[in-house]
Amino acid sequence: HSIVKISSLFSICFLLFAILYVVSYFIITRYKRKSDEQEDEDAIVNRISLFLSTFTLAVSAGAVLLLPFSIISNEILLSFPHNYYIQWLNGSLIHGLWNLASLFSNLCLFVLMPFAFFFLESEGFAGLKKGIRARILETLVMLLLLALLILGIVWVASALIDNDAASMESLYDLWEFYLPYLYSCISLMGCLLLLLCTPVGLSRMFTVMGQLLVKPTILEDLDEQIYIITLEEEALQRRLNGLSSSVEYNVMELEQELENVKTLKTKLERRKKASAWERNLVYPAVMVLLLIETSISVLLVACNILCLLVDETAMPKGTRGPGIGNASLSTFGFVGAALEIILIFYLMVSSVVGFYSLRFFGNFTPKKDDTTMTKIIGNCVSILVLSSALPVMSRTLGITRFDLLGDFGRFNWLGNFYIVLSYNLLFAIVTTLCLVRKFTSAVREELFKALGLHKLHLSNTSRDSETAKPSVNGHQKAL
Repeated sequence: HSIVKISSLFSICFLLFAILYVVSYFIITRYKRKSDEQEDEDAIVNRISLFLSTFTLAVSAGAVLLLPFSIISNEILLSFPHNYYIQWLNGSLIHGLWNLASLFSNLCLFVLMPFAFFFLESEGFAGLKKGIRARILETLVMLLLLALLILGIVWVASALIDNDAASMESLYDLWEFYLPYLYSCISLMGCLLLLLCTPVGLSRMFTVMGQLLVKPTILEDLDEQIYIITLEEEALQRRLNGLSSSVEYNVMELEQELENVKTLKTKLERRKKASAWERNLVYPAVMVLLLIETSISVLLVACNILCLLVDETAMPKGTRGPGIGNASLSTFGFVGAALEIILIFYLMVSSVVGFYSLRFFGNFTPKKDDTTMTKIIGNCVSILVLSSALPVMSRTLGITRFDLLGDFGRFNWLGNFYIVLSYNLLFAIVTTLCLVRKFTSAVREELFKALGLHKLHLSNTSRDSETAKPSVNGHQKAL
């Protein structure tokens, strides 16, 4: 009976991962640069790095789906405890998925992705025959040196933070203590990165959705704007045809300007073709929905701060709740669980948007059919760190009460009251400040202009295209 249960568990996990792997492969090949596809030694290296990156991205997707899948499974088991068709959905499957997610996250973060990067950059040691074997040998040597470097850094850091003989001896236990301790440090850095990206992404989501959706046409004449932009396009085309090919700089500059004009014309034509329902109903509804989700997230964090001050069980590493399928972890039952899942996905999307919105990570943004394998590896590592820290952040902020399973619940810093409380306070404060800055940018700009301070560039709102770019007819449109 146990063998049948293990085989069925393995089959379900393999099927879920195969689906994630196929989806991840299509995503990466959509952005991978086509010029990297040669038929030589570099092509084999690129193909191996592509497979490893796809595996890492699939693991990242699995880590994102881990907590929502566990929450919805708990509610299904609670609603249909004796249903024959969901007997495969049990506590052992959930615990197995959490353990596999932790294992594969460690494997990708510390082995596969460093191997893919060093393998891609390797050329073989001097004096050896060039080829795949020489590059593999150099990659393995670099991995060994990297492992020794990280081992020394973590050992010294542990000695400085916790100068205890038992703590020092435990670091010699590589599998039981060292790797979980190292992954705990990586998880803490991932949560800090989420603390930086998520508030920025929550405020940027309004701008991103505003660019994807068709806005209402209030006091705008789209026909006039399209006519003006068409004249400008024709003028640029005539100037471009009149220039000689020797003036390379002017030709490139005019081509870029012409491309921008064509993009703007396409957007205006799309706005004109959109139906009245799409213009006047979808856009306001989506903006209100984003505002509600953001407000609920901040409100849940504020409630969690109060719970942390009065109840010890609110800690992420507190007392274990009932097993899976024994009790609902949400006050509102299935509706509350659905709301938690929506908020978890919303926070993940916001964190990714915020990550690529930060200036330091702006160059990491992938481009369709023009992204090198090195940049793809960097993106996969970044997404893996964010997705692995998502369940921990969701539990730390009180978005859900589902206990962290596997190695995710063994992180040492989750039991520190001051770290958890500071994390919640910083998230609530930074998110509120980002939203206030977002919705008061237009008013702030007008005040600076009225006071004559706009020349000092005190308001850094150049990143918001809605308020910084003038419309086609030359007038600034800002709400």
